[in-house]
This record gives sequence, C-alpha cells and structure tokens, in this order.
Amino acid sequence: MYIEHLAIWVRDLEKMRLFYETYFGATANDKYINPRKGFSSYFLTFPDNGPRLEIMQMPGIEAYSTDGLTQYMGLTHFAFSVGSENAVDELTERFRTDGYTIAGEPRRTGDGYYESVILDPEGNQLEITA
Repeated sequence: MYIEHLAIWVRDLEKMRLFYETYFGATANDKYINPRKGFSSYFLTFPDNGPRLEIMQMPGIEAYSTDGLTQYMGLTHFAFSVGSENAVDELTERFRTDGYTIAGEPRRTGDGYYESVILDPEGNQLEITA
C-alpha cells in the first residue's frame, strides 16, 4: 500500500502549477476541465515518482481561515525531500531571494529531520527536508 496522490484546492491553478514545476521539478499532465461543474485540475508528478499532487480549482469552494502560520485541524503541511542539508539550505535561500515567506529557518528537529518550512504562493506550509 502507498499514497498515490494528495489533492489541494487552489485559487490560481496556473500560478500554483508553475510554482511546483519551477521549484520542485514537477511535471503536469494535460489540464483536465469539466465545463459543466467549472472544475479544472492538474496532476503533478515529481522526479522520484513518489505520490503525485493534484491541484484543483472550482467556483464555490470556500477558503479556510489561515495565514499559513496558524495551526488548524486537518492537513497542515507536506514535505519534499531534496536529498541533503546543503540542498535544504540552498533551496530555502532561493525561496527567500524570490520573495517567499520562510516560516521556519533550516534546523535539526527533535525527531532528527533537517528541514526548513516555507509558504507556497497560497500560504500552504511546505517542509523542505534533507
């Protein structure tokens, strides 16, 4: 058994697709559109063939109330392993230079991970791990 994919609702489908392609090497499938429902989505596949990420957009989906830094029930983050502590540091600095919020500076956690936390363009928490 394994996780095949995770899905998140997004406000700006194209901006989020470009973000994951640019920073994490994702490849998007052809855009799926259901005109009857106003639904559209992409499945993003990552280089090491782990779980895919489905980003979805549809009118009428309510936004949850969070600033990306406040904890709440439900999905709180997902993590991308970039292979080394140096890669964590470099990618974190790239996010900083490109104007993204660094919610947690690179550090070793109590459970042994080396990670940083950034917010994607829509405020979702992403852990960048070694």
